[in-house]
Amino acid sequence: MSEVATICGVGTTKFGKQPKIPARELAWEAVSEAILDAKINPEQIEAVFAGTVFGDPGVTTRSLQQLGVVGVPVITIENACASSTSAFHEGCASISSGRYGTILAFGIETMTASFSGAIPPIPSDPEGAQGFAMPALYGMSATRYQHEFGLTDEQLAAVSVKNHSHGRHNRRAQHQEIPTIDEVLESPIISSPLTLMQCCSIADAAAAAVLRPPGTAGGVRVRSSSLKSGGLWDQRSELVWGWQIVADTSRDAYEQAGVSAEDIDVFEVHDAFTIGEIITTEALGLAELGAGGRLVESGHTTMGGNQPVNPSGGLLSRGHPLGATGLAQIAEIVWQLRGDAGRRQVPGARLGVVETMGGGTAGVDGNACVVTVLEAPASRNGFSSV
Repeated sequence: MSEVATICGVGTTKFGKQPKIPARELAWEAVSEAILDAKINPEQIEAVFAGTVFGDPGVTTRSLQQLGVVGVPVITIENACASSTSAFHEGCASISSGRYGTILAFGIETMTASFSGAIPPIPSDPEGAQGFAMPALYGMSATRYQHEFGLTDEQLAAVSVKNHSHGRHNRRAQHQEIPTIDEVLESPIISSPLTLMQCCSIADAAAAAVLRPPGTAGGVRVRSSSLKSGGLWDQRSELVWGWQIVADTSRDAYEQAGVSAEDIDVFEVHDAFTIGEIITTEALGLAELGAGGRLVESGHTTMGGNQPVNPSGGLLSRGHPLGATGLAQIAEIVWQLRGDAGRRQVPGARLGVVETMGGGTAGVDGNACVVTVLEAPASRNGFSSV
């Protein structure tokens, strides 16, 4: 049985519009919770791997200074929305290799003071020169998918309703209202067929995890972590954008862990837009190509279903502070596998998967994707109150 590292502690802030709170204070809150959860002293941390997209230069060191985590290697990673799971991935590799014995991985992003809508595309990309932001890319993917497979507007909206329903039990989530299918479909069009309530909100937040060597008592076991960039792709490609990179990355993660999709009890996936979750659940192996809409409609991925997806509420309910999202997903699955998720607990969850999609790059099927397989500790510690 593979194991590359152990997660001994996790922490996050609340997610939402918090423009007056400096990044270092958000980081302090999440990192402090993770350190307390791990029952270690800050002085035991041997290295830090951080993820951020829009963070100021030196944001990692500034964030850690008041915690007394100084004089250690600090590596800050930008990998779009997969920045903090990329940091987590590198942290796992450093533990597995024996280079470090205790590391901190965290993600931080403050966005609401800088952006009021869709994040502008990179102007040097062909799509960017035409103002082709991410909502437009996902909207075109949804239109193509509807044409190819008969996906309905109601099936798209069902993803939003499901995830908002899950998020009502997450006190850290940005949005806790539960819309109806009609309310989702009647919200303003952002990029047809996607409406406002099918698109995630930007947010300010931080998330963190403490990693130690395999076999550390009481921790959640990291069975595998896979990171890949996308292959060549354009709008004429046979598969919609994002499908292949998730399929390739998850296949590698499953093989490393010695599991299959059918073995997984709970998933946290990158639902930045409703079509994203539908494509991702197919690519992860929960449904055949073209059947993702019927999967969510069936209740299979809802709490109480066979394989709940996004019990935290996902990006649609929790919010999407780019650099913090991946480790927030990790934290949710850790809580699930320890039995600490409260009213959103998936009963008896033993294996969980985190999938983070890291943005788009012109001409390829995604900038980056990270898929991680986690396993419950031998005995659940019941420490966190979430």
